[in-house]
Amino acid sequence: MKISIGIDIGGSTTKAAAADKKGNLIGTLQVSADDPRTCTYGILGRILKQCNLTLKDVDKIVLTGLGSTYFQEDIYGIPTVSVPELSAIGRGGLALSGLSQALVVSMGTGTAFVKASLTEYRHLGGSGIGGGTLCGLAARFLGIHDVFTLSNLASQGDRTKADLRIGDLLDKDIPSLNSELTASNFGKIKSSASAPDLAAALFNMIYENIGVMAAFALSDDTTKDVVLTGSLACLPQAETTFGVFNRMQDIFGIHFIIPPNAAFSTAIGALLSENDS
Repeated sequence: MKISIGIDIGGSTTKAAAADKKGNLIGTLQVSADDPRTCTYGILGRILKQCNLTLKDVDKIVLTGLGSTYFQEDIYGIPTVSVPELSAIGRGGLALSGLSQALVVSMGTGTAFVKASLTEYRHLGGSGIGGGTLCGLAARFLGIHDVFTLSNLASQGDRTKADLRIGDLLDKDIPSLNSELTASNFGKIKSSASAPDLAAALFNMIYENIGVMAAFALSDDTTKDVVLTGSLACLPQAETTFGVFNRMQDIFGIHFIIPPNAAFSTAIGALLSENDS
């Protein structure tokens, strides 16, 4: 079997996606980021082992992400190319969601906002708020370094013991405002607030700010679909049915979508972008 492998070399994690010649996804893998070159060689070997394949089965390697700048040579003699990260973000988001146009939001170490269509990928901007922010604050204030441990803790917490909500400031409901939206992150920390409560408030702060920025990015646009990608999109706190983003859909008139394989969207987008060229 001949395959291609896309590798997204990020600031916090490195992700790989393997696909056969027909474009069928046959494997994905994520590892914590360290040295970009070491991580890339390491994840390549691990995903081949996962798929029960060898280097001889690899036709092409497609790199993306900021760490791809560390490579100017073919890896193990296999044809190796680089794809701009913003193109990979847009292409992957559209492919996984099945949409022809959308705002694709890549929630990585920071967050990137890419307006994507079948003919153009346009970077609208970015934010330093992302997974790096979440993990950094959790490590400093809660002593937790693993995002999955943090997510499990947050699922047991009540963020209203830390956040000041709009509803806390109102004498009666205002139809145009969702009372559950935040007026001030950590603006009402109670002495009784537990570690789970603070973890829940941390997730809310990250997700809600990303959601608001997405809404602002589309405020004068006919596009109302927002595709959420990256590792942060795959945690329970992001679920569009019950999570933070669900509270924001009606108030902003936009539709948040978390597609399958959202964590590997950029690596998959790199493979598809290279095939398109």
